[in-house]
Amino acid sequence: MDATWFYALLPLFLLLALIFPSKLRNRKLPPSPVPAFPVIGHLHLLRPRMHRIYHKFSESLGPIFSLRFGNRLVVVVSSPTAAEECFTKNDIVLANRPRLIIGKYIGYNYTGLTTCPYGEHWRNLRRLTTIEIFSSARLNVFQSIRQDETKILLRKLYQKSHHDFGRVELKSLLSELSFNMIMRMVAGKRYFGVSEDDEQSKEYRELIKKAFMYGGISNSADFFPVLKWIDYNGKVKGMQRMGKEMDAFLQGLIDGHRRDKIKTTMIGHFLDLQESQPEYYTDSIIKGIILVMLLGGTDTTSITIEWAMSALLNHPEKLEKAKAELDSLVGSNRLIDESEVPKLPYLQNIISETFRLFPAAPLLVPHESSDDCKIGGYDIPKGTILLVNAWAIHRDPMTWDDPASFKPERFEGKEIGTAKLLPFGMGRRSCPGSGLAQRVVGLTLGSLVQCLEWRRISEEMVDLSEGIGISMPKAIPLEAECKAREVLHNVFSSAA
Repeated sequence: MDATWFYALLPLFLLLALIFPSKLRNRKLPPSPVPAFPVIGHLHLLRPRMHRIYHKFSESLGPIFSLRFGNRLVVVVSSPTAAEECFTKNDIVLANRPRLIIGKYIGYNYTGLTTCPYGEHWRNLRRLTTIEIFSSARLNVFQSIRQDETKILLRKLYQKSHHDFGRVELKSLLSELSFNMIMRMVAGKRYFGVSEDDEQSKEYRELIKKAFMYGGISNSADFFPVLKWIDYNGKVKGMQRMGKEMDAFLQGLIDGHRRDKIKTTMIGHFLDLQESQPEYYTDSIIKGIILVMLLGGTDTTSITIEWAMSALLNHPEKLEKAKAELDSLVGSNRLIDESEVPKLPYLQNIISETFRLFPAAPLLVPHESSDDCKIGGYDIPKGTILLVNAWAIHRDPMTWDDPASFKPERFEGKEIGTAKLLPFGMGRRSCPGSGLAQRVVGLTLGSLVQCLEWRRISEEMVDLSEGIGISMPKAIPLEAECKAREVLHNVFSSAA
């Protein structure tokens, strides 16, 4: 956190501290770490990998503790028991979202599914996305796209590895796969891995990179409204500019579908609904839904697959076990089909263990209390921001045996409570796209294991350090060596 602006505005902050009435007197609040600076509270703690910082606090303060970010109280939950209490007993009270600046400029003024307050509008959006986008029937409509994009990825790997082991960098390949899957479902066009002369594709790729720069609770202006006016670090202007650029791009997609009467994509489906209910299926609502899909269902999916492959390369015996399961079910004459993934229990265990150790949302999307409530016997005042540290819950030694180790076998024959493993959140505001994410991860990971021999680029273990970003990317993109197996020769040899 830049201290220059803080000292420049210190007199104003102190004045505000004197006149701002305390709403927290006579409350039994969760314990809080020290030091809490005057006025700014614990804002000086904001830095990358906050899930690890919060985990350290929970080790000394307990599974529920509080922080003060400027004028806001923040409560962090780090145990399955506390999380379950949040999203069962207090699910409605905690169903709101805090009004962070990003929701205004990149969330269509808090009208998007992720950022809008709990109420009738949210219920309509949730029902719409559940039925029209993420239902099994709608996902099945676009199954061929996911199969085709996976085959495109395998063809690229085959070209590098059909004679001998070839070195590949998986991060970029997996990002291309996940973005193209979503964009083909949404708009019917591939935007990654295409010609650099395609200006629309280039524009989209740059927009997506910018969008991931903004996110999470890391903007001091969210907790000091005066900083929105000053905009000392230019973040607010950056979000305004980014929001306008993204809106123009999405509007162009809608206008193109409307002009060309395209019906086979999600945008085309929404425009059909717009004709019958124009007052609700407005262009802004459609754009907001598309944006949630792009930002919530692309980067997170590719990162999860990259983590899974990293862990398997460090545990070749588990990779071999998964390969044997796939060979037994699918054989070597054809590629795995998406519908077969649920029939592969060990592959499912690998995916669950990846979700546990490397959650793409280590801190779940923030919640906000719409009324006073209690969690773990503590008072949670109205307007409190709630953060659930999924990363800490997934590594809780009271819940998981040897929690830091990669052990897919821990899931064999066991029912795991939703509060113990929550990569997609929990309660009524959990991620509606979990079904799509599991399909993409299962199909892609299964295809990589079935079709190629894999090994590390050296005797050294793959580095599992975390990078910087709200979706917990790897610090060092995964590079590995692969060699085509018999199934790829059978599928692609005639075209090689």
